[in-house]
Amino acid sequence: MLRLMLSVAMGAHGLMQVFGLFGGAGMAHFENLLRGYGFSHNIEFLTWLTGITEVGGAVLLALGLLTPLAAAGLLGVALSAVRVKWSGGLFGSASPGFELELTLAAMALALLLTGPGWYALDRHTAWRQKPLGFAVGGLFLSVCAAVAVGSLF
Repeated sequence: MLRLMLSVAMGAHGLMQVFGLFGGAGMAHFENLLRGYGFSHNIEFLTWLTGITEVGGAVLLALGLLTPLAAAGLLGVALSAVRVKWSGGLFGSASPGFELELTLAAMALALLLTGPGWYALDRHTAWRQKPLGFAVGGLFLSVCAAVAVGSLF
C-alpha cells in the first residue's frame, strides 16, 4: 500500500508538472515555479530531470522493481522540495509550507528501510531479503542528489 500511494502521488505530480496531464500546468509553469524558488541555471534540464525521476520512480515503485533506486530518486526529489520550501515553515503561513513534501520523503525513506514487500517483482532480490545496506546506499544517493541539485541549478 505504501509503495502504491507514493507511486500515485509522485507519478501524478510529475505528469502534471512536466507533461501537463491531469489538468496540470505543464513544463513552462513548472520552469517558472523553479525560478521562483531560486533556481537559475539549466532550468529546462532540471524540469525534465525532476519529471522523469518522479514518473520513472513511480512506475518502478508501482511494479516493485529496483525499489531502492526508485525510492532513492523520489526521496531526493522530496528532499529538494523540502529544502526550497524550508523558509515557509512546516505549514507555511506566509509562503508554501513543506508538510506534504516531508510526508512524501518519509514514505520514500520508509520504503528504503523496509524494502519492496512481498507483492513486488523485487521479492526475491537481495534488497528485499536484507534492505538495510541498500537503504544506506539509497539514502546517501538521495542526499547527494538533493545537494547537487541545490548547488548546480
